[in-house]
Amino acid sequence: MAEQGAGRPAAPRAGGRGRVTLSQVAQEAGVSLATASRAINGSSERRVREDLRERVLDAAQRLDYSPDANAQAMARGRTDTVGLIVQDIADPYFSAIAAGVINAADEAGCVVTLATTHRDPVRELEFIATLQNQRARAIIIAGGRVEDAAVNERLRDVLATYQDRGGRVALVGQPLPGLSTVVPDNAHGSADLARALHGLGYRDVGILAGPDWHTTARDRQAAFRDALAELGVEVPADRVVPGDFTRDGGHAAMTTLLRGEGTPRLVFAVNDVMAVGAMSAVREAGLDVPGDVAVAGFDDITTLRDVAPGLTTVALPMVEMGRLAVPLALDPADGPREVPVGASVVLRESTPRID
Repeated sequence: MAEQGAGRPAAPRAGGRGRVTLSQVAQEAGVSLATASRAINGSSERRVREDLRERVLDAAQRLDYSPDANAQAMARGRTDTVGLIVQDIADPYFSAIAAGVINAADEAGCVVTLATTHRDPVRELEFIATLQNQRARAIIIAGGRVEDAAVNERLRDVLATYQDRGGRVALVGQPLPGLSTVVPDNAHGSADLARALHGLGYRDVGILAGPDWHTTARDRQAAFRDALAELGVEVPADRVVPGDFTRDGGHAAMTTLLRGEGTPRLVFAVNDVMAVGAMSAVREAGLDVPGDVAVAGFDDITTLRDVAPGLTTVALPMVEMGRLAVPLALDPADGPREVPVGASVVLRESTPRID
């Protein structure tokens, strides 16, 4: 149907008050309501001729019309929301990544909706469904995967459905097939740390290995052990103690290790919060860090600035990792991409030279 001509008198507001409606803008511009909606709110399916678009925008300005955010989202098929799903926002590792995502999303004109799963893969799937129903423009998931093929396959299926409906996805952590991912170099970072500590004289080693089912924990402890084995140092199985990826998990795992036969001269915890808990457990046992037990971690979280002695660790650029995930999720690409992020050893007072 041809659009009607412009030039009608401005549609008055009811009683001189009230919110101007899109229907009034359409009437003022002399176009259909559908054309006015597409001109103002945008559309993922049909474009409006430039002359009609200018006519609608001029009418909206004359009437002081404010577009409705929900209507814009319905017209475009997507909001300007980026959903960020993390495993534990209380963990400084994830809060740093979240800061990077929020900063980069703000620069891109998006807002971030944050959800924390408490490392429950079922909650992760539920949050994805919620964000899809809310027409989030993109979803970023930060955190290591679980050692469960069925769970990971279900996650891929849910995200594939979301992408088929126009959403975009990026991960921070271990990659999954078909999904763009910011990939921290956990294995090389752990191996480099093992070699550096071996160079300082450490041969008697224990490991706080994190959860058995967590791929990040597995990758870090396996690479650390393999690097030491190449140097002729074997870590006995009874000195590799699993535990939650938390401060209390590190404390409990370290307590278990100290109750075993002999006390290792060095303990590597697969993340910093576990290492902080381990240091407390050592002191509670009447031992000294690093005089009796040296401790090292992984991540270089900001709260280490207040830990004494300073904790040896492997530094990841966590804020930058969050920032890198945003363009992966928002920018069009020919296919899924992986963005590697390096890790660097930081030696501090918790692991002095002993040879």
